[in-house]
Amino acid sequence: MNNKLLLFLGLFLSASLVATAQDNISPARKQAIDSLALEKVKDLSKYISIIGSKETQFSEANRVMDRAEELFAPGAEMGVSSINTQEIAYYKIRRYFERLMALNYDRVNITWYDIQYISDLERQPDGRFVGVITIYQRFEGTSIETGMNYKDTTKKDITIYVEKKQTQIAGRTIEFWDVMLGDVRVTETSA
Repeated sequence: MNNKLLLFLGLFLSASLVATAQDNISPARKQAIDSLALEKVKDLSKYISIIGSKETQFSEANRVMDRAEELFAPGAEMGVSSINTQEIAYYKIRRYFERLMALNYDRVNITWYDIQYISDLERQPDGRFVGVITIYQRFEGTSIETGMNYKDTTKKDITIYVEKKQTQIAGRTIEFWDVMLGDVRVTETSA
């Protein structure tokens, strides 16, 4: 009886170690995932700049919104803040883009800089890995008619989800790691 229990425990631990080893991310793979995550954040920065620009045609802005939405996990939200209020509002991603496009300025310039990881990827119970990338966003809006100029700098934390997915290529199932952006939380806003 005791030998059977030891054999069972040994097999259970071996299976657990094999499953864990298959799900862990190698240093080389992690570097590739980090690069992909940073690339997606840079793409988002570029898309936000295009959507917010008053020079972008409506049809082009809508096309870019569609592309930008594809970067996000379902249900993700974007935080919006202002130096004029303490309140931080959160909007579903598409709604955020629509509001950005409709801002009442003649010129809008949005730039992201100092993009960096602040937390390493941590495995979650559902098998995904989660990390956080921090960015600084400089927003400048100008209204020619009223002469109103608004500027602020916002520090934002972007949640990153990394999960193993599958696709079919030439009848074969291929597994790969994919990165999706999650909520974008405002952590600080200054003039």
